Amino acid sequence: MDLSVALYIVPTPIGNLGDISSRALEVLNQVSLIACEDTRHSGKLLSHFGIETRKTALHDHNERDRAQGIIQKLAAGESVALISDAGTPLISDPGYHLVSQVREAGFKVVPLPGPCAAITALSASGLPSDRFSFEGFLPAKEKGRMDKLTELKEDPRTLIFYESPHRILHSLTSIVAALGGDRQVVMAREVTKTFETFLSGPAAEVLARVSEDPNQQKGEIVLMCHGHRTDEDAGVPAQALNTLKLLSQELPLKKASALAAQIHGLKKNALYKLGLELDL
Repeated sequence: MDLSVALYIVPTPIGNLGDISSRALEVLNQVSLIACEDTRHSGKLLSHFGIETRKTALHDHNERDRAQGIIQKLAAGESVALISDAGTPLISDPGYHLVSQVREAGFKVVPLPGPCAAITALSASGLPSDRFSFEGFLPAKEKGRMDKLTELKEDPRTLIFYESPHRILHSLTSIVAALGGDRQVVMAREVTKTFETFLSGPAAEVLARVSEDPNQQKGEIVLMCHGHRTDEDAGVPAQALNTLKLLSQELPLKKASALAAQIHGLKKNALYKLGLELDL
């Protein structure tokens, strides 16, 4: 593969090294320079695949300054790749200022598809995926977290956050306080890695399980919350939802909704709408 002169945005595995693409390996082998969030961290990945391309550090503290040097290399006819520690660059990682400056300078920016923890976790969460909002990391301080969550309280989209192990209990506590203990939450931990786990249920229940199990307070975490539901949707009891889920395994959703509504004395349209949201 012959590369054109460009800045290549190259996703790297979020855990399983087998997830890197053959195209990503070709690009990383052929560019003149690889800009890494952390050269020591990325050095292990590159060494594993026998890639000896020269590296340079590009992180939050030096990105604006390094951008001009990379533009000079592009002007000289050299191609450059950008990688982060894991996943797709720019998604809660450095790269925004670099990409903006490279584009403003008139050079091509070529994105490669690949791993992204937020999308990978969402695809297996069981939460609605037709509309979602990626919010990155919640603020570290309690007031900032509560302000942010209060702002998002009535957002109907699935909410996706990244979280660190030492803050997960604080964030779950804030979610219970701001969004309610019955808000459906899915916590995906160590996605694609050996100890991958998904915890799901009402926010208060997930908080209790994580509080009781120190192992759930380790590793990299994607925290997802069901979007705000209307009063009609929010009024569906957990028992009715469980009935709907069981019936929908054997029956079309419309029929399952009608039967579940009859069993629990609810409106079938509300159950049917909820079933569509949950992709039953």
